[in-house]
Amino acid sequence: MGDRLAKDRLFDAFASVAKVLGSGRRAEIVDVLAQGERAVDEIAGEIGQGIANTSQHLQQLLRAGMVCTRREGTRIYYRLSGPAVERLWVAVRQVASEHVAELDELAASYFGDRAAMDTLTRAELSKRMAAGDVVVLDVRPEPEFRSGHIPGAVSVPIRDLAGRLKDLPHGRTIVAYCRGQYCVFADEAVRMLRQLGMPAARLEEGYPEWAAARLPVESGAPRAAAGRV
Repeated sequence: MGDRLAKDRLFDAFASVAKVLGSGRRAEIVDVLAQGERAVDEIAGEIGQGIANTSQHLQQLLRAGMVCTRREGTRIYYRLSGPAVERLWVAVRQVASEHVAELDELAASYFGDRAAMDTLTRAELSKRMAAGDVVVLDVRPEPEFRSGHIPGAVSVPIRDLAGRLKDLPHGRTIVAYCRGQYCVFADEAVRMLRQLGMPAARLEEGYPEWAAARLPVESGAPRAAAGRV
């Protein structure tokens, strides 16, 4: 029979992974890094924390083996340590959505009323892209777009959208996507576009789910929008 103390240590090691996600800020960091590699200062800005506090959270994720780093000059960049970490984050959100009673209420408080918002599934968007009757709009921050995006997507970060509406192709439905089901960027984009009379919908999920489904992706700097058509 195995040693009890050894077994305790083994299961404590398993639990350490769940323990490191026991902070909403660390969970949010994992959500950001699911989009691609980011520098410490960029992560701090995304989660609304100071650099010192963000670094402490990142060190805990690093010790748990959930992230890894590289250095470029004086800057340190973090990324998820592998696909299993991203799958874990997807599973955490799925379990919460099915078993945390107040999650729907919390989501509604954050997103507002989504009842009237048109959405497309990944399969529906793929068909519409093949037919050429949609413009795919990536409203995540540009570093996330460069790390990976849906092929042919136009990059307009949500903070820049109001000033770049004239750059968007007209005459086709605009389908916005962002970080996933619990990211508000695409909702904000769709509401802004619809208020201006432009046909718009959001992708039901986001880029990580698109990539995880092994649908086509590409990376690199944004291309100029095509303008009015």
